[in-house]
Amino acid sequence: MSDHVSWAEILAAVVVMLVALALAVVLRVLTGRLFRRAGDTRWAWDDLAARLIRDLAVPVAIIGGAWITANVLPMKYGTRHATAQALTAATILIVSLALARLIAGIVTSVALARQGMASSVTIFANITRVVVLGVGILVMLQSLGVSITPLLGALGVGGLAVALALQDTLANLFAGVHVLASKTIEPGDYIRLSSGQEGYVVDINWRNTSIRTLSDNIEVIPNQRFSDTILTNYHRPAQDMSLLLQASVSYEADLAVVERIAIEVGEEVMADVKGGVKEAEILVRFHTFGESAINFTTILRTGEFGDQFRIKHEFVKRLHRRFREEGLEVPYPRRKVVLDGGQTLVAATGGPPPAG
Repeated sequence: MSDHVSWAEILAAVVVMLVALALAVVLRVLTGRLFRRAGDTRWAWDDLAARLIRDLAVPVAIIGGAWITANVLPMKYGTRHATAQALTAATILIVSLALARLIAGIVTSVALARQGMASSVTIFANITRVVVLGVGILVMLQSLGVSITPLLGALGVGGLAVALALQDTLANLFAGVHVLASKTIEPGDYIRLSSGQEGYVVDINWRNTSIRTLSDNIEVIPNQRFSDTILTNYHRPAQDMSLLLQASVSYEADLAVVERIAIEVGEEVMADVKGGVKEAEILVRFHTFGESAINFTTILRTGEFGDQFRIKHEFVKRLHRRFREEGLEVPYPRRKVVLDGGQTLVAATGGPPPAG
């Protein structure tokens, strides 16, 4: 075919490209509105579909216009073939990128739906993206006439060398997958490691786990640490947990009255304070004859780990007020000292000194 191009063919090619660009602009506006409309709904799947359409609409319109333009202009067979290969490779790459984002979004949505959390789990999404993009690149190379069989062999040998060089990284990767698969911890759980770190799990990615401490700081812990340390998960088997509060009362107090008051205060706190479990049974257990008081434990119930501080605060404050109203004493620790001359002194080891 001749390379001579007439003005009519050039004009037709320009018109085709202008139409393709105009179509791309229109599709960009329409898909943008569609994406915003989908974002207003609670259903996650329409967001993924709208994002796929937005990712593909403009590139496909431009590539389609370029393909039609290539067919309008007179080209030699070799030039047309090279153009077709380039456009095919570009299409495969664009579709691969869009599919990688779509499938990663699906994986993330399914993972979060099963966990019931609003946090992100990037490790599965990242693995999915790498796999889809890897397959897409191999298909693109095949479409360009590159034999992928030797490439796969080279990747196998190179992969072994990379695996040896990145042992720690791969160990963290597989440890993170194992942790999520075994559901030892999940985003949103409150955990405490034997090494002392504790907080809410924010995210588990391919290398480390991020936890948010109660002071709103982020601590980053390698995933491998979870496989060789002892940890306590305060959200397993359930988020609600028992809360044990220690108190004491004087020996002169009527323990039946003390028990009744502690239960009443505990029931008030469970009903009024956010995080309390209203239907929980309040238990009081006297357990120790102390040096100057009888010690007891009040057992409450909190909805999750972070609610315990508010409940402790309200319970101690209200119990102290009730004890004062009922005339019950919380005695200070005292020491009885006998001198050589037989004189006896009684001293308080805490609080104000005794009178006299």
